[in-house]
Amino acid sequence: MSTDSGDTPSSATDRREAVREKAQRVHVRQSRARIARRISLGVLATAAVAAVATVVVWSVTSTMGGRDLTPSTASSDGFAVSDVTGVAADQGAIDESAVEATPGSDKAATPAPTASPTAAPVDIRVYVDYLSPGAREWQLANVDQLTTWVDQGAATLSYHPVSMLTAKSNGTKYSLRAAAAAACVATHDESVFFAYNTELLTRQPAMDTDGFSDVELADLAQAVGASDPEKLRSCIEDGDFVEWAKDATERAIAGIPDTDGLELTGTPMILVNGQPYMGALSDAAEFSQFVLTSASDAFYTEQTPTPTPTAPAETPTPTAPAE
Repeated sequence: MSTDSGDTPSSATDRREAVREKAQRVHVRQSRARIARRISLGVLATAAVAAVATVVVWSVTSTMGGRDLTPSTASSDGFAVSDVTGVAADQGAIDESAVEATPGSDKAATPAPTASPTAAPVDIRVYVDYLSPGAREWQLANVDQLTTWVDQGAATLSYHPVSMLTAKSNGTKYSLRAAAAAACVATHDESVFFAYNTELLTRQPAMDTDGFSDVELADLAQAVGASDPEKLRSCIEDGDFVEWAKDATERAIAGIPDTDGLELTGTPMILVNGQPYMGALSDAAEFSQFVLTSASDAFYTEQTPTPTPTAPAETPTPTAPAE
C-alpha cells in the first residue's frame, strides 16, 4: 500500500522559495518604511530647532530694536529741566476759583526763593503720572513760578514719569505710553521736555477714556517745537521706552532714591530737598512758602559754622604775699 501526500519534492521546494521571496519583499518594504520615518523625524527635528532659533533671534532682535531701552539722559529715572522756554502762556493759567488758598495766607505777600551766591539751588523733584488729575492741578498752578525759579537758577527741577494709572484708560495703557513718550522727548530733544511735559498735563484726557494714541502723542511733540520730529515719532510710535517706564515705576514704588525711606504711593509726589510737599496742590503760594522754607533751612545749614574748641584760660599761679 502506498501513500500519496499530493506534493512532490520539487513542488514543496517551490513553495518554500515563494514564501522566502515574499518574506524578503516584506522585509524590504519594512526597512524602507523605517528609513522614511527616520528621515521624516530628522526633518521635523531640524525644523523644530530652526523654529526655536528663529524665536530666540526674534526676541533678541526685538529687545535690541528698541523695546527695552534705557533713556540716555535719565538720572535716577528722572529728567532734569534744562530749558523752560516754549511753554505757551495759557498753559500756566488756572481758574482762580478752583485755587484753595491756605487760611491766613496772602498770595501777594508770599516771597519767592531767589538765587544766592552762597547757597545751592533748591532741588525740586516731581513724580508725575500724566493721567493724574492732581499732577495736572499742581503743574498748572505752579508752572509760572517754576519757570522763574529755574530761569534764575534758584531751583533745579526734574520730572520722573511713572505709570501708576495704567489700568485707567480702557485698556490702552495711556499712562504707560505717555510716560514713555515723555522719556523719548527728554532723550532726543531735552530743550522741549518742559514744554512737552506741561502740554501733556494741560491737555490731559479724562480718566477711564482711551487717551491719546501714539500718533497723537508724537503730534504733540512736534507741536511744541521738537527739532527732529521724525526721530521722536519713531521713538514714541515704536514704544522704545515703554519697558523702561514700567520698570522705573516699580523702582519708585520700591523706594525713592536719596530719601529717608520714602516710597511712591500716589502721584504727584513733589520732593523739595528730599522732603515731600504735603500742602494743597492748587495753592501756588503755599508751595512757594514751602520751597522758601526749604531754601532757608539749606542756607542756614550751610552757613552755620562748626564751633571750634578753644583752649581753657590759664589759671594764674598764686604768689606769696610780700613780707
